[in-house]
Amino acid sequence: MKDLLARKLRFDVDFALPLRIPFGLRIFFRAAFALLALATVGLALSVLVEEKQISLRNYQDGFRKNLSQIATQLRHPSGQLALLNAHNQTSQTTTSANTPRTAPGLSPLVLPYAAIDFDDRSKVQQAVEMSGCQVNYAGGATLCVAVGNNPWAGGFIYVAGSLLSADELVPHPLGDADLQQAHRAVVQVALRGQTYRWLAPFETAGDVGSQSQSGAPTVRGRLTGFALDANGQAANRPVRDFRGWLWQDSRCVQAEASSAAQPCAKRWFYSIRLPIDMWRDALLATAAGTGSGNKVRPQWPPADLDRMGVQLQFLPPGNGPALFDSNTPSAVQPFALRDLKAQLQAGETLHISKQGTAHSSDAASVAELAVLRADNAPDADVPHWLNRLIARLPVEGDDVRSEAREVVDTPLGRYALRMTGDGRTVDKTLSTVATRVSWFVGGMLLAIGLTWLAIELRIIRRITLLSRRAATVSQTVRGTDDALALDVSDLQSHDELGVLASALADLLQRVNEDARRERIRTAQEKDQWHAVGHEIMSPLQSLKALHSAPGDASARYIHRMQQAVRVLYGSASPSEAFERTTLQSGTLDINLFLQEVAANAPAAGIAQVEYTSQPVPVLVKADEHALEDAITHVLRNAERYRVPGSPIQMVLDIAPNPLSAGAATLTDNEVHLHISNQGPPIAPDMLGKIFEYGVSEHTDSAAQGNRGQGLFVAKTYLAKMGGTIGAQNTKDGVRFTMGLQRA
Repeated sequence: MKDLLARKLRFDVDFALPLRIPFGLRIFFRAAFALLALATVGLALSVLVEEKQISLRNYQDGFRKNLSQIATQLRHPSGQLALLNAHNQTSQTTTSANTPRTAPGLSPLVLPYAAIDFDDRSKVQQAVEMSGCQVNYAGGATLCVAVGNNPWAGGFIYVAGSLLSADELVPHPLGDADLQQAHRAVVQVALRGQTYRWLAPFETAGDVGSQSQSGAPTVRGRLTGFALDANGQAANRPVRDFRGWLWQDSRCVQAEASSAAQPCAKRWFYSIRLPIDMWRDALLATAAGTGSGNKVRPQWPPADLDRMGVQLQFLPPGNGPALFDSNTPSAVQPFALRDLKAQLQAGETLHISKQGTAHSSDAASVAELAVLRADNAPDADVPHWLNRLIARLPVEGDDVRSEAREVVDTPLGRYALRMTGDGRTVDKTLSTVATRVSWFVGGMLLAIGLTWLAIELRIIRRITLLSRRAATVSQTVRGTDDALALDVSDLQSHDELGVLASALADLLQRVNEDARRERIRTAQEKDQWHAVGHEIMSPLQSLKALHSAPGDASARYIHRMQQAVRVLYGSASPSEAFERTTLQSGTLDINLFLQEVAANAPAAGIAQVEYTSQPVPVLVKADEHALEDAITHVLRNAERYRVPGSPIQMVLDIAPNPLSAGAATLTDNEVHLHISNQGPPIAPDMLGKIFEYGVSEHTDSAAQGNRGQGLFVAKTYLAKMGGTIGAQNTKDGVRFTMGLQRA
């Protein structure tokens, strides 16, 4: 027991205590990871809220647009056809087919037109294609069986369509009693227990070989209708009100260009009007029963129109198989109201009802024709908690049911469209997206937790020890000038922290060595400059006494030498001395000042310095001695590099004159002093370096007494006075430009 307590005590001392020392660091890391986890969850929730808001807004916009598109589609003749023939669907289901009937064939559809001009091919084709009443068959055949929406146009059934056939039309000769040796159409209509049958052979018209509107030559002829009895025998005389036309294009319709060896299939287009005596008798009886001049509108379309059956066959000459039979299975029916179901989104319901017409005695009556509901998408495997979370997201308007209305006018009445939708269906769609996002969020939270655990167990403890020892080193640096020591022997390893500890130990050792060498060098330089200053100041005092006469030009240079010595005296290095110098800028007439500099230049060993004086004083902000020192350094540089015997030009420019590339850009508040000399140009890569301390273009600068200090001093002094300096190569030499602020 005692051994166990001893081991526990050593564990607490070795591990627990160091872990508690960097309390602020521990709080920082834990707070950072906690905030990161909260930010991850908050980001996911904010994304879900935004996505839900966007999805809800898009749903509401799409809801209104969807009803508007449906209404626009129903206002088209093909949509009106679906509305006028809504009786072919039950009112309680969206998937019902036509009402069951015993008669085979196609039920006539009510057209959105009063009648069809069946004698004109282009008009018939346009009416059929616009209304969309065609039933499409395999092989490219189409058929439209319809009636007009106006009962006073006559009780007729219109049959129009087209088919493809490689046969050349064989007409029936006039006067020939045999009707089987020509191409012919057989039409059968079954309604109200009665059957009407006609046999219509093809007979050529007088305009054989005419052209269609597209310019293609056609074969045109009549379909003369003969009534057939129960035994299939044709009457001797044709039916007067039976009218039909048949057109055959001369152009071949090929499925592929490579099928030239196949027979040439040509398109036939036909238009037939079938007289229905039963309807005509009912219309005449209604008209005869009208009294006192009041016109009674008969019931139209007939109530049993959907229980009628129309069959059409085209037969070749002889007893061959039919070229076309409308009872062929797998035909594609025309557009119907139930087809609108595919356009509804999840949760939407479309109610279509017919209002009372202007001819009806009860114009306010409403009869519901169809109720279409969108198929609900299968529910995804979404966790229950995620569904509840999405449902509770604070989004405005997600619990409001959407509703919109439209009205469609047709020749037979007005149809009201009412569509309802539920915005909560957006949650189901969003749940699928949220499921995928939840996996990413869970992975990020797991990664954050594992990273925090690894940092706690592997890094923070070692950082604690390193921080304690670094703090000790910091106190040593502030309290003494002795060598620094950092013991990291127990922290060294192959990971990043171990490499850092080793690097810090090596770096601290090098810092100690460099600091020791720097202290020795600084002490030596201070001694050197103290000696130089002591040895120079005494002769300068004597020279100042010898040249104390008024107007003596040498006194000016003695003052400059004393100022330079005061600047350098007691400094660690010349560059530091110049940079630490404080100048007292005042107002200076630069025009008069430059005249004196040019006049005294020969006394400084610089001959042929020329200056063009300005006619008026030019006042600038500058320190007189520092400015003269800077100009003299530039003049000495020009003296070293100029062509022997050539002058050095000083030009004062008081107008704004920005320098070209390689020089400093001057502003409008500056005065520009240009110092030019004839000589070799400065290397382009040296234009930006010649003003640095210790830079010289002489190959043996030390032997010539040139330390690369003059231009550095000029730039430093001008900067302290708020000025600038730059250099650029000219055509025959070099030009230095100084910028000084106007007073």
